[in-house]
Amino acid sequence: MAAQLLDGKTMSNELREKLALRVENLKARGVTPGLAVILVGEDPASQIYVKNKGLGCAQVGMHSVTIRLPETTTQQELETQIDQLNGDASIHGILVQLPLPAGLDEEAALARIAPEKDVDGFHVVNAGKLFTGQKGVVACTPKGAMEMIRRTGIDLSGKEAVVVGRSNIVGKPMAMLLLQQNATVTMCHSRTQHLAEHTRRADVLVAAVGKPRFITADMVKPGAIVIDVGINRVDGKVVGDVDFDAVKEVASWITPVPGGVGRMTITMLLENTIEAAERTVK
Repeated sequence: MAAQLLDGKTMSNELREKLALRVENLKARGVTPGLAVILVGEDPASQIYVKNKGLGCAQVGMHSVTIRLPETTTQQELETQIDQLNGDASIHGILVQLPLPAGLDEEAALARIAPEKDVDGFHVVNAGKLFTGQKGVVACTPKGAMEMIRRTGIDLSGKEAVVVGRSNIVGKPMAMLLLQQNATVTMCHSRTQHLAEHTRRADVLVAAVGKPRFITADMVKPGAIVIDVGINRVDGKVVGDVDFDAVKEVASWITPVPGGVGRMTITMLLENTIEAAERTVK
């Protein structure tokens, strides 16, 4: 029996309707949530992501601004721009679109964002809060993935969860969020030996490795929930890190690519910005 689909588009639209009501409530109190996106250079994929973020803001009634800087922008110019946005009361969320052009320090740029306006959840303060179980801004992709898992109705307590990929953006925060729900979490990466032995134990399998169709059907436990975070281009098509057609015959739930976690990521970015605006209202 084929897996049930965790449709990111449908979930996102439902959530965005609720977010729009929260924006209306804030506007009634004199606050319009504002998101600023800084785009340095002309990376084509980044241009698409930034456009989709702007469309998402418009859909829920938020204010958004895109600041486009040339490829030749210096670190000091970038950080000066971030400083200006930190001090702008109409902006509640700041996002620096990654990757930055060669020669710019991503870590320093992200650290420059005020933690309360770090709606990507990448600042070391917010990462530290997640690690220690304190309330802070949660990275958008893992937050969206957790919402998708929640929709399956599974109780994660005591379940085996395997995260393949250890990035600061997805893998590490995903592991922390699963741990908070009392899952038993295994983190795998490029140096993991006998990877399939780990993945076949997983009740919940999260793939975030950036390799097309890397997770095959023989690596998946029958009945597992499979969350595919990967976005890869193969022969002009977008595919995930999971061999979708084969794995959907083994799993109980699966996310498609496209139309899965990616859409939820932007929705969580909107929610993080709205939450930041709500925190400013006395």
